[in-house]
Amino acid sequence: MKTNAFTIYLLALGVFLTATSELVVSGILPRIAEDVNISLAVAGQLIAAYSLSFAIATPLLIVATSRMDRKPLLLCSLAVFIAGSAWSASSSSIESLMAARVVLGASSGMFLVVSLGIAAKLVPADRLGRAIGTIILGFSSAMILGVPLGVAIADWLSWQAIFILLGALAAAVGAVMFRLMPGVEGDEPVPLSRQLKHAGSAVILTAFLISLLREGGNSVFLTYISPYLQQMLEFRTADIAFLMLALGLAGAFASRLGGGLVDRWGAARTLGAFLVLHALGMALLPFFAFSTPVAVGLIAIVFIALFASGPAVQSYMIQQAPKSANLVLSLNTSVIHLGIAGGAGAGGWLINRTAEVEFHPWLAASLIALGFAAALASFALGRRARIRADRRSAA
Repeated sequence: MKTNAFTIYLLALGVFLTATSELVVSGILPRIAEDVNISLAVAGQLIAAYSLSFAIATPLLIVATSRMDRKPLLLCSLAVFIAGSAWSASSSSIESLMAARVVLGASSGMFLVVSLGIAAKLVPADRLGRAIGTIILGFSSAMILGVPLGVAIADWLSWQAIFILLGALAAAVGAVMFRLMPGVEGDEPVPLSRQLKHAGSAVILTAFLISLLREGGNSVFLTYISPYLQQMLEFRTADIAFLMLALGLAGAFASRLGGGLVDRWGAARTLGAFLVLHALGMALLPFFAFSTPVAVGLIAIVFIALFASGPAVQSYMIQQAPKSANLVLSLNTSVIHLGIAGGAGAGGWLINRTAEVEFHPWLAASLIALGFAAALASFALGRRARIRADRRSAA
């Protein structure tokens, strides 16, 4: 059991490094643009290249490697990540950087999904939520620590130094995994047609809709949270940095809280409860913009609900399709990235229509409420499927 717990924390550390490679770029875009002699708009496409690679390559790679032993597969994805980090650090043109981001996106997506699949195999069912919550904590920690540290390193040394450090740390993590991590078998030899049938069931499709709408709602608000805090709550830049750190710490706590509640309440109940809390926090925010303490409290509730529902979504996916968990999780990561991109676009459209960010929380709340409706549909379909399965087994 101690070995399994150590493995889960080691996986979370690896996810922290790979997620930092994704998130840190938004904080150092001006430096990259200046150094490579490109516009900020062109530099922004580095984020799009990463997300598209993550979304498209991950499910394809997961299907192709579904029967492989998980440990060498994980080490292979980490080795490709190290190569992508070295490529990023040595790039001097936008074309080379774009290619490096594609490599990083594919390897990071592979590492995340395989890590979640390993957690599902290593821990008993009654501890699945906490294990998933710990791994997702690695991702949220990248927001809290990885991005600020990366920006500081870029200020102190250079943006290339960030990727050199990420590659070196990933090599150290890989060495520990090679020596101490137990072997984990790949998936059962379930035909791809049957896996796709599971992934394409009404229960899973409506669950994907939860992720799409939830992440879309988050992205509508979070993409423009800095201008919202400045325009609506009159925050200064230094105050925003402090608040984001505090909210990130609350989110890290919420990841563990959500994982524990999954094990206690079940994934469906935990997910439903936090989706409601999430939508309510967003919907009430514009009404209390006149009171900074209340508005900040509502934003904190939004962050807690956001991070606490993360383990519930992933656990729910695993429980609904245990024999196709890796495929389903990989497709879900693709859906998440599509939701993020769509939400950012919807938020931009709203700014173009209104020239303000005042109404972004209401658009976010609407999408999350639709996500809750999708959750209710998925839960109902799941109950019907279980009833039919019980009747067949009793016959």
